[in-house]
Amino acid sequence: MLVERLKEPNTELYRPALETLRTLIRTSTSSMTSVPKPLKFLRPHYPDLQVLYETWPPSEDKSLFADILSVLAMTYSDTQPRGTLKYRLLSAELRPADSPLADPGSWGHEYVRHIAAELGEEYSAREQEGLEAKDKEDSTQQPQLPGTIEDLRSLAKQCAVFLLGHNAEPDAVDLLEEMEIVEDIARLVDENTYGRVCQYMIRCVNFLPPPDDLLFLRTAHTIYLQQGKFPEALELAIKLGERDLIKQDFEAPANPAMKMQLALILARAQIPIEWLHASSTDDNPDGDADVEFQDLPEDLQDCLNNTRLSTHFRDFGKELGVLEPKSLEDVYKSHLENTRPGATANIDSARGNLAGTFVNAFVNAGFGNDKLMVEAEEGNSWIYKNKDHGMMSAAASLGLSLLWDTEIGLSHVDKYTYSAEEYIKAGAYLAMGILNCGVRTEADAAIALLGEQVENKSVPLKTSAIMGLGFAYVGSHREDLVTLLLPHVADDSSSMEVASIAALALGFILVGSKDGEVNDTILQTLWEKYEKNDKSLEEKWARFMVLGLALLYLGLQDACDTTMATLSAIEHPIAKTASILVEACAYAGTGNVLKIQKMLHHCDEHIDTSPSKEKDKDDKEKKEEEKKDDTFQTFAVIAVSLIAMGEDIGAEMALRTFNHLMHYGEPVIRRSVPLAIGLVSTSNPQLPILDTLSKYSHDNDLSVALNAIFAMGLVGAGTNNARLAQMLRQLAGYYYKEPDCLFMVRVAQGLVHMGKGTIGLNPFFSDRNVMSRSAVTGLLATLTAFTDAKGFILDKYHWMLYFLTPAMYPRFLITLDDKLNTLPVTVRVGQAVDVVGQAGKPRTISGFQTHQTPVRLGTTERAELATEEYIPFTHALEGFVILQKNPGYEKEDKMEL
Repeated sequence: MLVERLKEPNTELYRPALETLRTLIRTSTSSMTSVPKPLKFLRPHYPDLQVLYETWPPSEDKSLFADILSVLAMTYSDTQPRGTLKYRLLSAELRPADSPLADPGSWGHEYVRHIAAELGEEYSAREQEGLEAKDKEDSTQQPQLPGTIEDLRSLAKQCAVFLLGHNAEPDAVDLLEEMEIVEDIARLVDENTYGRVCQYMIRCVNFLPPPDDLLFLRTAHTIYLQQGKFPEALELAIKLGERDLIKQDFEAPANPAMKMQLALILARAQIPIEWLHASSTDDNPDGDADVEFQDLPEDLQDCLNNTRLSTHFRDFGKELGVLEPKSLEDVYKSHLENTRPGATANIDSARGNLAGTFVNAFVNAGFGNDKLMVEAEEGNSWIYKNKDHGMMSAAASLGLSLLWDTEIGLSHVDKYTYSAEEYIKAGAYLAMGILNCGVRTEADAAIALLGEQVENKSVPLKTSAIMGLGFAYVGSHREDLVTLLLPHVADDSSSMEVASIAALALGFILVGSKDGEVNDTILQTLWEKYEKNDKSLEEKWARFMVLGLALLYLGLQDACDTTMATLSAIEHPIAKTASILVEACAYAGTGNVLKIQKMLHHCDEHIDTSPSKEKDKDDKEKKEEEKKDDTFQTFAVIAVSLIAMGEDIGAEMALRTFNHLMHYGEPVIRRSVPLAIGLVSTSNPQLPILDTLSKYSHDNDLSVALNAIFAMGLVGAGTNNARLAQMLRQLAGYYYKEPDCLFMVRVAQGLVHMGKGTIGLNPFFSDRNVMSRSAVTGLLATLTAFTDAKGFILDKYHWMLYFLTPAMYPRFLITLDDKLNTLPVTVRVGQAVDVVGQAGKPRTISGFQTHQTPVRLGTTERAELATEEYIPFTHALEGFVILQKNPGYEKEDKMEL
């Protein structure tokens, strides 16, 4: 009847008929599965109504008619594409702006979702038409539906407002992303919806192609700043690696306690302190921070410099009851190993003592009280139980035992710098760098003591001093160190070893800085050596030089394009290795699928490395050239895990891929697969990974076995994992006649018990959302040394195991008051649960236990406060967290009483 009334000539009847139709449609209640009754009955009349609509003159009634047709078109969507959207746009043209019907949400949730879906389709269709019209240069082509792209976008914003208000935040983000205006969501969110919107956007970043991924991060950053969530905003600024944003976020809050919390986050991420001062480059070209930071309160300086890390770490050890030093036998538990009696007679004692050096250093790291080195009786130090270069690693292990303790540490190390024995002196220089790693002091002792030794004529002393500076100032971006170290890279007279170590140390110091001067010098050096046909490019050291270059671009994505183009001009195998490393570092931790595919293509090449039996000389030369050309594949495999790590789905896929590479890859690829597995799951021992590595550790190829054993140490680093410890004990029995493998098993045992189970190597922190560039640097340098374990770690350069130092950080939660004193509170610790996009307020942890802080946190664990007595200054409870008393807490208590 109502439809018939609309066909009659009496126009006065139209409005009441349309209003009645509207009311019937909107108030119809039927089950979710069936179509509402009014729509069912109106469906047959839809074509007639369409024809009728065309005959009406423009008016407010016609606008309402278009709205009703728009709703009806939902039932016709299979036969007429985008009808709902078409009539919605037509209605908007005829409707006054203040009309109550202007909000699409007045027709209900299903209608809004329908329009949102059609908006995406229509936007894509128009973009496609625009491109085709551009190709044909035919501007006469009209869009299919009325209105412009701006109309579509304003309607999308209306829909987004409705979706945000009805717990459909992910739908709102997706809709605005399809319309290419996702940044506008910052104006639409409020204090109730911003949290879920930002969580969803941050989680999407791993699945987006550049530059959309950075746009999402910037938008989430803007929203957090609007809502006064400074720690969250600062973490995103660190993720973006943008100097100005980090400075702004640090200066934004006025509350001193909040400022200290931000300083603690910056110290954890090892952000260069000079970034926080605008004039660091103008007034103070040497990059010396002391002048600039005298005006900051002492508490804040302590937080930024990480000065109290050592004290808190030792107190934490006391609380956990692990302060007592562990002996080697406590780690090895050799009485549980199933070796035959008298079987140990043929073990190389020097190699055994060397393994003891590393195990002792890793297990007692940071506590400064081990019996072999720090508290050894005078003249009875463990150093003298080693030979030659073994002494160097033993002296350097002192730095690891005294890690972060810059006050007492220097006095312990200093006495060895006067030793007559060259190797002990070199080890002491390394120790000096190691104990300053990740901590800054006003005295700046490392550069004062090591700076002059960089010019030493002795190669061990020179390389130790250079690398010591690399450790001490990792991630600090200090310009004065560039002028000190860069000449050694460019100097023709320096050996490849010295030049490469200098390049690597610069990579450590300037990680993620894309420093033009260092970049140009390394490229220039490679180019000159290539043009001279210099054989040094084929040395094993060259990989460290190109790693130094790659580290400059860590996490910077497409900033590496020009360097990649330059490298492509150098037709030498090392250039291919370099371009793989540069690209892998640039996209580290992004999970970029296209880059992973590109790396897998490199692994696909089958290179014939067998020496030629032909007498033909030219052919032999050709074969030899090819033989040297497969190192790049080693790094391509590691690159896959470097890009995939930190993103769960990508990491899982990478592990599956490694399985295939292990089956079908060349020997050079098989050797690097265990290292890649270790990197993708550092300090996160999952059973399937442990079983896989255990299988590889018995491989026929001893290089594969060696790397698998080391990877077991990486995967279990600092976890005290009992199953892994048992596996390593069995391996010690299995390899008792293989000194190399046995050495590696011992080192892995030391890693598993690192810091007596309190120090991890995982480079991700803050709920595994932020990547520490310094930590990735350390891991990558160690894996590079293992790409030729026989040439480095098992030769004279076992000190390269200390490359892990920048990645070492305590896995704790320590709660502090606003005076930075420890404040024990009750917390729940359990497995982290991903709640992004879930309805309601689900629990963020599962299987929790209640503890008193300080507590140890595993890599995949999360903590939350058990009561509401205190409010934390940061959302992720890990590391140092400052708390403030909740003013409303006591009142609630009294009310309950």
